Amino acid sequence: MSISDEVLALKNLHAWYGESHVLQGVDFQVRAGEAVTLLGRNGAGRTSTLRAVLGLTGRRRGSVRLFGQETIGMATHRIARLGVGYCPEERGIFASLTCEENLRLPPHIGDADAGLSLDEIYALFPNLAERRHSPGMALSGGEQQMLALARILRTGARLLLLDEISEGLAPVIVDTLREAIQALRERGYTIVLVEQNFHFAAGLCDRLLFMEHGRLIESLAPAELDAQAERVARLLSV
Repeated sequence: MSISDEVLALKNLHAWYGESHVLQGVDFQVRAGEAVTLLGRNGAGRTSTLRAVLGLTGRRRGSVRLFGQETIGMATHRIARLGVGYCPEERGIFASLTCEENLRLPPHIGDADAGLSLDEIYALFPNLAERRHSPGMALSGGEQQMLALARILRTGARLLLLDEISEGLAPVIVDTLREAIQALRERGYTIVLVEQNFHFAAGLCDRLLFMEHGRLIESLAPAELDAQAERVARLLSV
């Protein structure tokens, strides 16, 4: 992988919440158009890795390069403006605003044409088109998740950090999200997923990165999963 292909590169990344040392030397790279998944048990450091990329942990040490630019000392709002969209597990939509008002709210990164149009969003998520005038509080959990993802697509971000987007959702909604991510990959987006749903992740990603105790301990391609099934089960077992 050449440096020019790298969208995200972490090198010896350490991060803390107060005195808690949550990331202990994370190293990996993601190239343009690639999708990778961070897998592991609860507390392994997967969500903390996404948050550390954006400077949302406490102290950070090491290197986080985004689109070729070092960001370890950069403020979160400046990091986001480089072209990073974060969809957190808690979604964070505005409950009192309608679906469409939520979609119109985010600022654009770069020029006014950056990001997907409302028509493109509604084609990707037909459920949101049907609920465009409904307040956020009236949306189902699955619709709120679609809205949280759609909202970052409006900004023009090209690197998507998606945290547990399939968790607790009905299978039909998970299928819709899977199709949306596949469509985004075809559009050239670069994606880092944190997932507990191993089967959801395996069908979408180029690489699966396994974490334990704040470190990466294994990297597998989807084609290797059958041969490594017993090891994967041990890595993910509680």
